[in-house]
Amino acid sequence: MTALHDLPAHELLAAYRQRTLSPVEVTQDVLAHMQRWEPHIQATYLLRPEHALAQARQSEARWLRGEPQGLLDGVPVTIKENIATQGDPTPLGTAAVPLVPAAADAPPAARLRDAGAVMVAKTTMPDYGMLSSGLSSFHPLSRNPWDTTKGPGGSSAGGGAAAAAGYGPLHIGTDIGGSLRLPASWCGIFSLKPSLGRIPIDPPYTGRAAGPMTRTVQDAALMMQVLSQPDARDSMSLPYQPIAWDSYDQGVQRLRGLRMGLLLDAGCGLPVEDEVRSAVEHAARLFEQAGAQVTLMQPFMTQAMLDGMDHFWRMRSHMDLQALPDAQRAKVLPYIRAWAESAAGMTGTQVFQASQQFHLTRVATVKACSTFDYVISPVAPMPAFAAELPSPTNDPLRPLEHIGFTVPYNMSEQPAASVNCGYTASGLPIGLQIAGARFDDLGVLQVARAFELIRDPQRPWPQPPVLD
Repeated sequence: MTALHDLPAHELLAAYRQRTLSPVEVTQDVLAHMQRWEPHIQATYLLRPEHALAQARQSEARWLRGEPQGLLDGVPVTIKENIATQGDPTPLGTAAVPLVPAAADAPPAARLRDAGAVMVAKTTMPDYGMLSSGLSSFHPLSRNPWDTTKGPGGSSAGGGAAAAAGYGPLHIGTDIGGSLRLPASWCGIFSLKPSLGRIPIDPPYTGRAAGPMTRTVQDAALMMQVLSQPDARDSMSLPYQPIAWDSYDQGVQRLRGLRMGLLLDAGCGLPVEDEVRSAVEHAARLFEQAGAQVTLMQPFMTQAMLDGMDHFWRMRSHMDLQALPDAQRAKVLPYIRAWAESAAGMTGTQVFQASQQFHLTRVATVKACSTFDYVISPVAPMPAFAAELPSPTNDPLRPLEHIGFTVPYNMSEQPAASVNCGYTASGLPIGLQIAGARFDDLGVLQVARAFELIRDPQRPWPQPPVLD
């Protein structure tokens, strides 16, 4: 019998409707499960059981009246720490930020609250969201449930760990260069980085997207119905479209005749490790067997593009850190300080040239993808790495060498998902990235769902260590 904390959202909602389960007992089970896991993975921020139970009791009363508030009424959800929730501080993963209560919910949090979801906790992130790890000067070190010596990825670190550990079915993170897809890959879950503006967010920023982090495509599609509702605060949001998110499951026949590009070399950064390459090549063969036409692609990113974006972000962070009082700046993670301070000597010409790489990346990505319906690739060139490391290279002058497959789609505004496609010999998950044309978020979900149907059997989700 499936434990309550492991049930997908649609099963919880059906049980609430039939009155065979209550949001209170589900929330109690999720909280008890979190209590067993948290000492080992430390994925949460503002874990307040009584606050969550109060929401669950309100939801239970609504269901008993036959008046659910919204599509997710009573379903447990976690929210990444940098998505503001009213009355709560938003530290952005760093000890340098004053803890000031947020005046209002950010759009994703507001939509989840409107839909009746039970917010059980916020989830952790590294300093300023600028690492693909759970290392933070504010939060405890977050770890990967599959192997607690490894990190969960980042910057949506706690969200990835929470989804894999079973902290309820629904989680939300953000992504500006891979921060949804990298933890999804390394934690064996599903995540969609939607087209820029599909999910309103505040503050908006070039390349920044919020998205679902779930164990299944089905739960992500359910979240998209809620998260994609309009919000005028996002000046970069897309015009609202009534997309049929519930048509995410078109079966394996959805793959027949698709033109799929297979990218195995990012053209920049670290080389793809053998186990990752083998898992992605196996996925490509499964797509071919299902009727897709898979063509090997040449890399379209360059090291100059990756370095330019890195250098521009360094200067942005350098300016942010310079604006802090000395005592506050000293609290920032040393790796982040070293990375940002390396931009101190950049000239105006160098900063301008670096800024141009964002647009060059966009143009190259759209051109390379234009002859295909979808592009598949590794999410990252390696599986999860040591939890204590800020990045796979552990080098603040080479900090982004692992995002060559993910960052292009942030700049091109295309939707891209991570779905588990295999495991290393040591049992670590490996993510397959599926990218579609701009605005084709539903298509990416449909292809990812079809892949769920044809991939090899999945291993059981990790369980918390048993105390002696």
